[in-house]
Amino acid sequence: MKTTKLITTITFAFLMFMSFNAEAQKFAGLDKSPLDVSYYKTSRNAPPIARVIYSRPQLKGRDAKELTQKDKVWRTGANESAEITFYSDVNFGGDTIKAGTYSLFTIAGDKEWTIILNSDLHAWGAYSYNKDNDVARVKVNVMEGKNSLEAFSITFNDGHMHMGWGKIRVAVPVSK
Repeated sequence: MKTTKLITTITFAFLMFMSFNAEAQKFAGLDKSPLDVSYYKTSRNAPPIARVIYSRPQLKGRDAKELTQKDKVWRTGANESAEITFYSDVNFGGDTIKAGTYSLFTIAGDKEWTIILNSDLHAWGAYSYNKDNDVARVKVNVMEGKNSLEAFSITFNDGHMHMGWGKIRVAVPVSK
């Protein structure tokens, strides 16, 4: 009888362990707006000047102008608000910015975007955005690209931080 109880207990424990282990191996599905990183370097082996971490929402047949929430503070991407790190003091669109990490917000308009650096970090979206913590606000002209970008994208090139989605293109000058 004791042997039967022992075997039953061991079998039960083994089955519980196996079912727990099977659950532990499940992974969440792919994020619909995957996280991405863009570095600003003057050359491949040069130390970085800046890094942006942001999520890349997809158009999926929608209009980028509607998704960027015209004339409202937007998180500059999806999910958490985008964050930009400057590894040394920089000139960002005409403003001197100290080395550090900032949230990156935008206010999209038809002809210009306002690019905002804010000292609040680790926020979800723009829900807790506080204008009092803005470090800089830079206005840049909107241009139209030849090709449509399915995923919201940020890249650095020719001394500018470029943002694009659909046919919308904006560029902010960035220099050391």
